[in-house]
Amino acid sequence: METKPLPKDAILVVNAHSRSGQDNFAQAKAKLEAAGVRLIAAHAVEEPERMAATVRQAVESGAPMVIVGGGDGSMSGTVDELVGKDCVFGVLPLGTANSFARTLGLPLDLDGAVQAIATGQRRRVDLGMIDQDYFVNAASLGLSPMIGRTVPHKLKRYLGRIGYLLWAVKCSVGFRPFRLTIDDGVKERRLWSTEVRILNGPYHGGVELSDHADVDTGEIVVQAVVGRSKPRLAWDWYAKFFKLRDRDAHTEEFHGRSFRIETVPRQRISIDGEVLAKTPVTVKVAAGAIDVAVPGD
Repeated sequence: METKPLPKDAILVVNAHSRSGQDNFAQAKAKLEAAGVRLIAAHAVEEPERMAATVRQAVESGAPMVIVGGGDGSMSGTVDELVGKDCVFGVLPLGTANSFARTLGLPLDLDGAVQAIATGQRRRVDLGMIDQDYFVNAASLGLSPMIGRTVPHKLKRYLGRIGYLLWAVKCSVGFRPFRLTIDDGVKERRLWSTEVRILNGPYHGGVELSDHADVDTGEIVVQAVVGRSKPRLAWDWYAKFFKLRDRDAHTEEFHGRSFRIETVPRQRISIDGEVLAKTPVTVKVAAGAIDVAVPGD
């Protein structure tokens, strides 16, 4: 794994609509400058749909590093703008779960994250893809998209992961298992499932779900919770959250560069927390797609 020093000049783009973004924008700007990062510009974006355009403009302006503040959805929604560009992606974890930051080994507090950007190093990492859409960390189908599509913003904003858990209990009442087909181009598997996770890193929802997924393996991991039992799905999350010895008893993993995923009935797909696609889809890895800022050795 090759690493290089980070540039000292950057543009800061913060999702001011995220759980902590509005409160932390001024602090992040001040702390970055105090740590020796020269900010060419800084933007607090009130409308999340403007994040990608703001990052695109920052990259096109020639900034050597663009620092994005927000949750996993903000990272996933803007990372496409850095693919194929000589620009480092800096991550300020200001969201609820911050799974991508956990995968990169970044501190989750503002001071620690700023220090990593100011004194860390440049690392080449993989991205996942759903059809032609890049994502940083994880996508899922099953119960998670139902939660993400319907969870009230205030519940997510003020209660964080606890809010997700409470809403998950409510959503599980009307949820039904589905038939899953996974095809890697050589072999096709058919099984019943209650949830499928498409992992570029080990974390999803802030919980470590896989021992094999990571951002520098050159592979994507598809993890299916097998069977038709909703209590089994709940137990799987519980066992993985508390890292129990039998935490993988109800999941099956598939590793590779590309898979075709189909379901009956069709399922919505949550991509890093945002419901953006629907089966059938092709999922694959984009190996070594971007440079990110990570803590130094």
